[in-house]
Order: sequence, then structure tokens, then C-alpha cells
Amino acid sequence: MTVDQNKPISIDSTISLKGIVKAIFKDTMHVQIGGKIITMPINDDKVLKGK
Repeated sequence: MTVDQNKPISIDSTISLKGIVKAIFKDTMHVQIGGKIITMPINDDKVLKGK
């Protein structure tokens, strides 16, 4: 992982993570990042449509 010196990471920064979607439910999705499975809320149906 590298950090762009022009845009240092700080509170409320946006980051990108790659993971494998393991399950999708009505209001949550479970994503595996590294060896951990993280539950993420789905606030917007556009998330599932890639918009």
C-alpha cells in the first residue's frame, strides 16, 4: 500500500478496499477483507447496482 503525499490520510478520508462479497441480505452485506468478514449496512439500493 502506498500513500499519495499530496493527499495524506486524515479523519473522514475516503479509502478503497478490495474484498469478496460473501452474502447479501435485505439491509446488510458481508464482505471478506483479508481473513476477516465484515458486515456492512446497505443504505441505498444503488450500491448493489453499481451506480
